[in-house]
Formats: sequence, structure tokens, C-alpha cells
Amino acid sequence: MGDFNAAVVLDAIRRSKTGLSRVELGRSTGLSAQTISNICRRLLDRETVIEAGKTSIGPGKPRTILQLNPGGVFAVGVHLDPAVMTVAILDLTGSVVLRSSTRTPTANDPDQIILEISSEIERLIRASGIDRLRIAGLGVATPGPIDPARGTVIDPPHLLGWHLVPLRDALARSTGLPVIIDKDVTAAAVAEMWVGGHSGSGSFVFCYLGTGIGAGLVLDDEVVRGRSANAGEIGHIIVDPDGGTCVCGLRGCVAVTCTPQDLVREAESAGVLGGSQASPDAHATDEQFSALCALASAGHGGAMAILERSAVHLARAVSVITNLLDVDRVVFGGPYWARLSGTYLHLVPGVLDDLSVARSVHRVEVVGTGVGEDVGAIGAACLVLDHVLAPRSARLLLSE
Repeated sequence: MGDFNAAVVLDAIRRSKTGLSRVELGRSTGLSAQTISNICRRLLDRETVIEAGKTSIGPGKPRTILQLNPGGVFAVGVHLDPAVMTVAILDLTGSVVLRSSTRTPTANDPDQIILEISSEIERLIRASGIDRLRIAGLGVATPGPIDPARGTVIDPPHLLGWHLVPLRDALARSTGLPVIIDKDVTAAAVAEMWVGGHSGSGSFVFCYLGTGIGAGLVLDDEVVRGRSANAGEIGHIIVDPDGGTCVCGLRGCVAVTCTPQDLVREAESAGVLGGSQASPDAHATDEQFSALCALASAGHGGAMAILERSAVHLARAVSVITNLLDVDRVVFGGPYWARLSGTYLHLVPGVLDDLSVARSVHRVEVVGTGVGEDVGAIGAACLVLDHVLAPRSARLLLSE
């Protein structure tokens, strides 16, 4: 019970921009003054929170404001994308202390990639000068599907050779840190909740644009993971009945119309880009996709048309989710978002509004991520902070 109450207090302090006094904590949490006093004393002793000056609210003794201590706890986050690996270290407030980004090795060898991730984590920890004992853990955002109970990655479509890879245990052994793994789309949604500001509040869909496309789901400030933690797979929503045939047997799915590889393939077929039918290599696709977006930005009609069609197609898929869940907003982000933001923010809101069932009641807001390009890695680290700070009903269960 004590752990749960401490998490409630920490979460209340975290959500306040300026900090809270003990009296305000009592009012906001419903805990007794004695309980608040005991918890705050423990948190101060552990240097998880700090006293940040005094404030006077009406008559009486000035109240001491408590805030999170940025250096009290740290978390490491890793985002594994088929094209790029990003590692970030966050402090307790969710601010990035240090980060790095490197190309994911082209060899489809999980052991090699795990070794490189471990080496980069160690390099960043040494470079940061952080006391290793203050690192709460390592979060890993990876393409799905995953098996969180076993900590394995199961045959992600764009990571060939990754069959039942025990990623969690392998990284725990190599780094000595507790490890949490989650899907990249879910981690991105968690990042938006923690450090995205307004865009991460309430109910929203995080539309993740990476080598693959997926959706992170948040309802009333609670992440929706699903029965096996694999919620958010939108690749087989049909958005173009006349489109290409998908591996699922249907035509015009998101997976064959909206991904960067599909847009590059379309551009090559139309002669907008040189090359031949989009190399399966993630790095080559990334380079060609950047070239396509650059042409569109320069006003090339063919390139612009390809990106505009993709915006309409993806808006159709997103509308299925927004109509089903009745959310406040759609947040776009991920490694490819910056290159698509101009086109998508111009076209998606109108298409989504036209397809919204509840538009006469409320409009669905469409925004870009408030976190930035490293939303996957930041989200992975936020998984650890969320585990440390967020109150969970499971903590109320008493062992025999």
C-alpha cells in the first residue's frame, strides 16, 4: 500500500508544472496529512524529490514546494527501427540527457544488432557521467509483434531473421540493467503522454510513421495494449480497393499503399525516381524516400501527387480508429514524420473530418508529435519512468 501511495504522490508532483506543497498534495490525492508527510520525507531522503522554495497562498505559514529531482533517477531508452537505432538517456523529468543515432546493421543477425545496442548503451552511460546506481532500467521499443511475457520479438515484417529473439533477456545480461520491451507504436504514445504536452493528454491515437506504420492507443490517459500487448496493428485496413495485393490476400491495405517502401516503389514505377522497384534494404529505401520528399518540397508534380495520395489513404485508415474509439485527437510522429508533415497536416484534417461520424459533436484534432524525431527512444525510456512513477492497481495486491 505504501508503494502505491508513494506512486500517487510522485505522479501528482510530476503532473504539476510548478510543483506542489504538502497541503496541495493532500488535497489532490485524498491522502492524510500524516501519510503525505511520511511519503515526502522518504522521497526527499532518496533524493527523488527536492524542495524548490516557498510560496504564500493567503494568510498563514509559507508552504514548501516539492518538485521532481531531475538527477534522482535516470532511464535508458532504445528504439530499434530497421533503418536506424536510437539510444537516449532521460532524467526523472523526461528530459534527454544524452542521445545517439546510428544506422541499423544491414546484416539480418540479431546477435550482431544486440551487441551493437549494448555497446552504444555502455558508451553513452560512460559519456554521461551518471551514477549507474541511479539508472532505474532500460526500455526497448521494437517493431511488433512481441511476446512481453517472454521478452521476445516475433518475426517483425521488416527485421528479417528475427524469429523469437529473446531481446529482453539478452540485453539484461549484456547491460546488467532491468529491461522492459514494448512495441514502438506503444512506446511513442507513452512518450507523448509524458513529455508531449497538450497533445499527450486525454484520448488520442498516435499514428507512427516508420519503416512500418502502426497506431499507439491512449484512452482517458491510459495506454491500451490489448490482450498480448500487440494492439495498434493497422497494416491490413483497406484504404484503396484498386491498390496492390497484400500478403494477407486483400488489395489496397495500408501495408502496401502507405509505407515508405511502397511510396518509393510507386515513384520508381512512375519515373519520378530512378532505380528499380525499391530495394528491400531499409537504408536504400530511406535514401530514396528522402529524395522523393525533397522533390515534392521543390514542387515536382509527380512527387507531390504520390505523397498527397498517401495522406488521403492513411487518413482513411485513421478514421476507422477514430470512429471506433471516439478520441480527442490524432498525433503523427516517428522517423519519417518530419519529411511528411507539411503534406499530411494540410490534407489529413479535412479528410478525417469528412469521414468522422461524430463531427457534429466534436472535431478530431490533428497534430504533429510534441516530442520530436526521437519519440521512439524517448518513449522507450519513458516506459521505465512510467513503471517507476505511475500508480498501478497491482501495487495494491497484498502477498500472503
